[in-house]
Amino acid sequence: MKIIGLTGGIASGKTTVATHLRRLGAPVLDADVIARQVVEPGQQAWREIRQTFGPGVFLSDGKLDRAALGALVFADPTSRQQLNQIVHPQVQAVFQREIERLRAAGHRLVVLDIPLLLETGMDCMVDEVWVVAADEATQVQRLQLRDKLDEQAARSRIAAQMSLADKLKRADQVIDGQAELEVMLQQVEQLWKEKSL
Repeated sequence: MKIIGLTGGIASGKTTVATHLRRLGAPVLDADVIARQVVEPGQQAWREIRQTFGPGVFLSDGKLDRAALGALVFADPTSRQQLNQIVHPQVQAVFQREIERLRAAGHRLVVLDIPLLLETGMDCMVDEVWVVAADEATQVQRLQLRDKLDEQAARSRIAAQMSLADKLKRADQVIDGQAELEVMLQQVEQLWKEKSL
């Protein structure tokens, strides 16, 4: 089985690429979805987050207050590192189980949609790295529209990730996240055809 690691900076167009790959028939495992599952109340990561960060990052119903935790970790690299050390091993374990399930079901290719693929070292799990690339000005504009962030907040989220230049150095394939949508999707289809043969 070939494992593709799909990554890119925040608001680069990666979700659009992942959605299109699903339409083309690719099994896509989404790190963001899995990360939400592993921090559900009662899960190990949930308990560790509560122990590390205290009750201030939780809602009254016991669920994680994503806005409060996000504000904390994007402002403080040490807190961000602590959170990553709690969540990423749990996410990686789920990925491993799902990859084995797909392999047993006879799939020849799987896509791991992981925003922090390179930052977390999870690229060791993949055969190829696909980077969706967009410049910072585009990312800022998209983040302000999508997440209703001011420019400073948008830039701090971008700065919390590996630079695009460093990601491109480690990319096996680069998808132009600034291209017209139709052009970008055609590029994705061509890559999918090449890899799924």
